[in-house]
Amino acid sequence: MSERHGKSWLLGVAMATLAAISLSGCGIGAARDPELQLEVEKLERQRAELQTELDQSQVEIKQLEEQIQALSGLPKDERDNPYPLKSIKITRYTNFYDKDEDGRKEKLVVYVEPIDAEGDTLKAAGTAHVQLWNLNKPTDQALLGQWEIQPSELRKLWAKTLVSTSYRLTFDVPDGAEILSEPLTVKVTFTDYLTGKTLRNQHVIEPGSQP
Repeated sequence: MSERHGKSWLLGVAMATLAAISLSGCGIGAARDPELQLEVEKLERQRAELQTELDQSQVEIKQLEEQIQALSGLPKDERDNPYPLKSIKITRYTNFYDKDEDGRKEKLVVYVEPIDAEGDTLKAAGTAHVQLWNLNKPTDQALLGQWEIQPSELRKLWAKTLVSTSYRLTFDVPDGAEILSEPLTVKVTFTDYLTGKTLRNQHVIEPGSQP
């Protein structure tokens, strides 16, 4: 039984019960029975609540029917996602920053642009996995740090400036990372929330480079 039919059935039961109580209350003295009166009032409230829920369900059904009709008019390959994600780009503003102005660059800020098929930036939902590497070190020492940002948090990090629109991801620089002496590589893996598609990009931060 669907939810809508279930509510209709309950509403019918409530109304039938009210009718039965009304008929039984026709006897002498029945109308003065306080317990019977309380039961009638309770059923009246339940009937009103069920009617409200049923009306709301009918409104929601109407809205869904309109959505289905609108979607049926779209080309088949555009119904799920009309703006498919094609690539990601780590912008040149990705670098190390001195956020507290103490003379030490303690923050890594990574700017990531999701790109659609037309080359435009879009706010795509997904998971971002970020890694910082020193590829000049031995393999077992090359990975300096890694972080993962889930969709619920990533959506809050969308930033618009005069020069770019992108996700702005900020991390603490790992202890011991020599950020000014050697080139360091930022790698980003982005998993699209809608399709599960995985996209990758990387960017090299040169010693002394300015964002």
